[in-house]
Amino acid sequence: MKSLKATGNQLADSAFQLTVLSREEADTHHQPRFHEKLRGAGFFPLRPVAPAVMQINVGKMCNQVCNHCHVDAGPDRKEIMTRETMQLCLDALAQTDIATVDLTGGAPEMNPDFRWFVEQISLLGRKVLVRCNLTIIVANKKYHSLPEFFKLHGVEVVSSLPCYTAENTDKQRGDGVFEDSIKALKMLNAVGYGQEGSGLVLNLVYNPVGASLPGPQAGLQADYKRALSRDFGIVFNELYAITNLPVSRYLDYLIESGQYAGYMEKLVNAFNPAAAASVMCRDTISVSWDGGLYDCDFNQMLDLHVASPSRHIRDFDAAALAGRAIVVNQHCYGCTAGAGSSCGGTVV
Repeated sequence: MKSLKATGNQLADSAFQLTVLSREEADTHHQPRFHEKLRGAGFFPLRPVAPAVMQINVGKMCNQVCNHCHVDAGPDRKEIMTRETMQLCLDALAQTDIATVDLTGGAPEMNPDFRWFVEQISLLGRKVLVRCNLTIIVANKKYHSLPEFFKLHGVEVVSSLPCYTAENTDKQRGDGVFEDSIKALKMLNAVGYGQEGSGLVLNLVYNPVGASLPGPQAGLQADYKRALSRDFGIVFNELYAITNLPVSRYLDYLIESGQYAGYMEKLVNAFNPAAAASVMCRDTISVSWDGGLYDCDFNQMLDLHVASPSRHIRDFDAAALAGRAIVVNQHCYGCTAGAGSSCGGTVV
């Protein structure tokens, strides 16, 4: 598979994605605008609280091309954060009390300055969280030492595993991904990750394979723990259930399979005001590979910059960002459906 960008798909253009998400003719049920739902719940305009997380996308290059990827990442994507931009992130971080830096991609480990960046963030006394696709650990010899590196710096590892069976995982992420993921999880377990009392946190991420909302997170976690322990002797800390948002390749899947209108109707009907109060964009600053600032990673992929004079990491201004209104659009229904969805799983 190739990325949407490499194949010239219209949905590689963020402006076209926004047109699809907004046009009424694509929606037989004339879904209400998301900001109207927020207003009805008393949350519009949506305002940030004190930032707790700086989520940094260090590049769109990845060793996988997953069907659901909202980043449209893949081996053919060459957008990579430079060390200069990383230093700007460190300078901005030093001005704040933000406790957690969440590194994502693509496969963030493929950035040539990834290890240096982790070391520098650690020196600032901040917790580092890495969104690892697991297969990168076994993809090449130079990545085999990642578990030990993560352990050395106390990195929290968050890894996507769409199912505890090979069939469903490979259906979403590609042939052989499940087998390689199991190998990588065993390597992480071997150095202490997920082991009780080790302090080394290994969390997994579940997101539905088709056009459905995730089931209850607690029940899914119990199923995963039981199956992975029984079949492979694998342990982990928590499972995060994350809703697929209609962005990029997942939006393409919904349209191609004729499920777009039905899926959006599900999201709209499942709108939960309690989830809206706790969405991740309220306490997160998202930084793109080129230093742009966004309210969340999904807005970043749609090129919806923060509504603030501080729109690039070089101009980082915590006070200006604190006074902004969070930018919302139709895709935001994904984070407010049911128990809600964030990069840390359900929110209510």
